[in-house]
Amino acid sequence: MSKTSENLANAFAGESQACMRYLAFAEKADQEGYPGVARLFRAASKAELFHALSHLRAAGGVEGTLENLKSALDGENYEFKQMYPGMIKDAVAENQLEARHSLEYAMSIEMIHAKMFKKALEDPHAMEEAVYFVCPICGNTVSGKPPNKCPYCGVDAKDFVEVV
Repeated sequence: MSKTSENLANAFAGESQACMRYLAFAEKADQEGYPGVARLFRAASKAELFHALSHLRAAGGVEGTLENLKSALDGENYEFKQMYPGMIKDAVAENQLEARHSLEYAMSIEMIHAKMFKKALEDPHAMEEAVYFVCPICGNTVSGKPPNKCPYCGVDAKDFVEVV
């Protein structure tokens, strides 16, 4: 890997993390009654997202849709089969209950994402009318309409976020 390729990969990771971190900071600022600070964090988050996307494109990390679906499927399979089980084991051993729940939710939902990406890879045109809803607690992702209660964390259907 060239130094520039390595730099782009590191920049992508850093910008991606900053994007998510700033969204979490914005949520906290809103909770604490600082709406202006929350907007600043969301604006900075959006800028970091644009930086990350630019770095990923410059690194050649965005290909055609079928290649991207295959990459996404491979990534989701890796996460739920290899990455998360060891992390969950560590959280259990260290008695870190909140971390364990967060990791278990993610592992479970990565399996759902893998199935969705596999289906899309088999027939990408079948997805054209799909509407998705995401649980704001565990990330459960469903097509069509949300369940009355999330089967993973119990959130009500009304709290699911529609993805447009």
